[in-house]
Amino acid sequence: MYVRQLQVSDFRSWEYADLEFAPGASVLIGQNGQGKTNLIEAVGYAATLGSHRVALDLPLIRHGCGRAIVRTAVVNAGRELTIELEITAGKANRARVNRAPVSKTRDVLGILRTVLFAPEDLALVRGDPSERRRFLDELLVQRAPRYAGVRADYDRVLRQRNALLKSSGHARRSSSTGEGSNALSTLDVWDGHLARHGAELLAARLDLVADLADHVTAAYAGVAPESRPARIRYRSGIAGSFPADYGTPGVRANVEVLVDALLAAMAGARDNELERGVSLVGPHRDELELTLDDIAAKGYASHGESWSFALALRLASYDLLRADGNEPVLVLDDVFAELDRRRRQRLAEVAREAEQVLVTAAVEEDVPDELDGARYVVSNGEVSRAGPVAR
Repeated sequence: MYVRQLQVSDFRSWEYADLEFAPGASVLIGQNGQGKTNLIEAVGYAATLGSHRVALDLPLIRHGCGRAIVRTAVVNAGRELTIELEITAGKANRARVNRAPVSKTRDVLGILRTVLFAPEDLALVRGDPSERRRFLDELLVQRAPRYAGVRADYDRVLRQRNALLKSSGHARRSSSTGEGSNALSTLDVWDGHLARHGAELLAARLDLVADLADHVTAAYAGVAPESRPARIRYRSGIAGSFPADYGTPGVRANVEVLVDALLAAMAGARDNELERGVSLVGPHRDELELTLDDIAAKGYASHGESWSFALALRLASYDLLRADGNEPVLVLDDVFAELDRRRRQRLAEVAREAEQVLVTAAVEEDVPDELDGARYVVSNGEVSRAGPVAR
């Protein structure tokens, strides 16, 4: 799989840009603030419908404009598909595949798969649990795009249930017996919806961690062989209510078992949830534990170890997608300057094996010698082809 062409209009700092790519390495070189990261951010958006830098779409639209356009031509196994995404301020985004509109924007997911490593990835190790949950869910959707719908359904039900919890709790505290009884009856229905969608998401995450775990351990050993062994483990708030071997290699999670576990946990937490007006049970409160020799990486890992763990998570993702038969585009956003020689060498070795790798760097010297190929100079709102570099 590779991106043959990228076009953007009114995306971030770019009024317009049109780039042709080929398999192998393509390196965008430019000083900070010239817009090179904006271009590979557009590639990532075409793959995931999200940005690795911001949570909302509005900042992606160039200042003063009403919409942004991202077009990518993607070649996979000799077949080319064109994705066009229209990001509109205050309105639903729209998507086309080969110029034909699709009913849902997320229908484009799976056409392009990417694994992106960027300085922001330190948050995977040092940030809040939400960063690690997002990492799992994005990788889950890359492997099986239908889980974008599962996640959207879960988030929708969670919002509605939280609103009902607040109103039900208020009715109960105000002694409005009839209103409180009706609200609690409705809450039972939403418990069932949350348990069903939550169990699907939870089972998928547990299976993903089971498949990913050995890849992470091996990738970390490759980039930091002198360090302690790295491991990942999924920690659920209802872990005691389902088999302990869920989330371990070779074991698949059972959705029906998880539905029952979630329903039981919600029943036990109901009084507390009504008091606080928020859902306290479900995969939205779970954690992906990262450990070094059974010690939590967050708060204890050194700066170098944190970088190594973040890199290992991305390399493991890349290895897993390849093992699935889904060759992803590897995207490396301004990371070589942050890595020491060993980590840089290991990342370059993986990048050389990729069908396509897109790299950004401030200066040519930051790019390892192994990544010869096309060079693009990004400066003053323009991209110029500098030609291949062989060293």
